[in-house]
Amino acid sequence: MNKILFSIYRILVPKPLRIIILKKTLRKKILEYFASLPENEVNDEQREVLRYLDNNPVKIFPYPFYDNYSPEKTEVMFDPQTGMRYVLQEGKRLYFKKRWGEKRIKRAYSDLLREQDINSPHRYLTESFTVGNDDVIADIGAAEGNFSLSVIEKIRKVYLFEYDNEWIEALKATFAPWAEKVEIINKYISDSDDGSHIRFDTFYKNKKDITFLKIDVDGAEAIVLNSCSEVFKTPEPFKIALCTYHKNNDEKDFTLLLRNHGFSITPSKGYMIHYYDKKMKAPWLRRGLIRAIR
Repeated sequence: MNKILFSIYRILVPKPLRIIILKKTLRKKILEYFASLPENEVNDEQREVLRYLDNNPVKIFPYPFYDNYSPEKTEVMFDPQTGMRYVLQEGKRLYFKKRWGEKRIKRAYSDLLREQDINSPHRYLTESFTVGNDDVIADIGAAEGNFSLSVIEKIRKVYLFEYDNEWIEALKATFAPWAEKVEIINKYISDSDDGSHIRFDTFYKNKKDITFLKIDVDGAEAIVLNSCSEVFKTPEPFKIALCTYHKNNDEKDFTLLLRNHGFSITPSKGYMIHYYDKKMKAPWLRRGLIRAIR
């Protein structure tokens, strides 16, 4: 479809209908692609996804657990002191942007629950890859802070990196009970240092207590890794939960990079179908993240 036709298509066809069409087309491409491969070139985890797609539409998490999380099951409460809405996550308040209404929060939180389901390819931690009392986390791409909130009582300290001021306001409310062990950095981790960006190498010079990196930055993961070049040259032990589903080659490229710096790598179990990426191509299925230890 050329640019002119695509522009007309976007004008005439509502977004919800475009997504339905996209998913149907993508489902057909995935099934046809894997059907064309020799059987010994398809692994068991891919077959699990294909069995799901045989009877279900494309979903970002193509597994039965997706349907366990309905927005209607989420209770949203209002805090008159902050003027913000929140949900209870394991008994702790998780605040959202002040301008977000109840419906949007319900959708967002159900997505967060799916991401961290025990069977999710996007789950950061496992029984063997986890955090403890001595760990100090750099949560790069904190957003609402659900990951750090889930471990805040288990760790020594967390640095929350988030540039969006609306999230900063929500993070301050969420982590107020643990203010002594939380530091919010209102900057992007990037490959340069200026008013709104900071290299991780630069930050680490004065914060050498960090032991765990969680990196989920909507496709800018390569930039974050570039900002860690000097840190990775050191022998310091680290654990890294690094998202790899945003771009086609991220898993391969990041695995090679970190192995070259002495990390052992384990990919998350299963696959995601990141249909929001217009540059998706075969084999379509992407690992949600890799877990690295050194």
